[in-house]
Amino acid sequence: MEVDALIEWTLERALAGADDTHSPPSLRAAVRHAVFPGGARVRPQLCLAVARSCAPEADLSPATGVAAAIELLHCASLVHDDLPCFDGADTRRGKPSVHITYGEPIALLAGDALIVTAFSALADGFARAPDRMVELTRILVESVGMPHGIVAGQAWESEETVNLKTYHRSKTGALFVGAAMGGAAAMQCDPAPWKALGERLGEAYQVADDLRDMAMDGDALGKPAGQDIRLGRPSAVASYGVSGALNRLETLVSAAVDSIPDCDGSDGLRQLVRAQAARLIPTPLAAAASA
Repeated sequence: MEVDALIEWTLERALAGADDTHSPPSLRAAVRHAVFPGGARVRPQLCLAVARSCAPEADLSPATGVAAAIELLHCASLVHDDLPCFDGADTRRGKPSVHITYGEPIALLAGDALIVTAFSALADGFARAPDRMVELTRILVESVGMPHGIVAGQAWESEETVNLKTYHRSKTGALFVGAAMGGAAAMQCDPAPWKALGERLGEAYQVADDLRDMAMDGDALGKPAGQDIRLGRPSAVASYGVSGALNRLETLVSAAVDSIPDCDGSDGLRQLVRAQAARLIPTPLAAAASA
């Protein structure tokens, strides 16, 4: 099964247990609305790519539960991020946000349900290898909670003084760290050497997101544009300027590639990271740079 199809199949299986006809219909629908159709699935893609690099000939099944958990946690963060108490975004992935379609109470509960479902998916993935659950649970908890997870990243938006690097590493980088380290741990490899890849790649994606927010319109983004300026959010563009943010993006991608530990599949992973990174630069800026 191709990786894209494997991710979608695993997510469907993860939600199947919660999709009981006895649960509230609106909540069931809102959870599915938050997950399908998805975006690029970058985080589970990274998780499985690291797993494959660590064990090129091994069965990827142990890593699929981690990949699904990572994506469900990401989807939960998007549902909460779009709520009026945070960004107040009316669209996400090119369609109405969950709270626009189902109301704020159901959206809040859908995000909560996705967090719980994520850990259920992780448990299901390692039902036959429970000894790995402690380490993997710790990796995910650190990626989501305090002091450096995505919850902390969201909370930094309510502070008057914010360090941009700290904010980026928590809001976006933390879940990339979880994806990279989780992919390695799932295949019984030491996850520690993979932390740097997650940190640098995650920060690169956030810098790229800041550039897209400035350079693209809402139709192209699939969500409201210009949010950083409107909400006074910390931004690489505001801190470095457009050219400085582009240089920062290039530096982070190079550092991410250089940080990949030597293993059986490291060369292939380096090529994959470079190929994915080429897509990060917003089209209007890429066209201007090549002109």
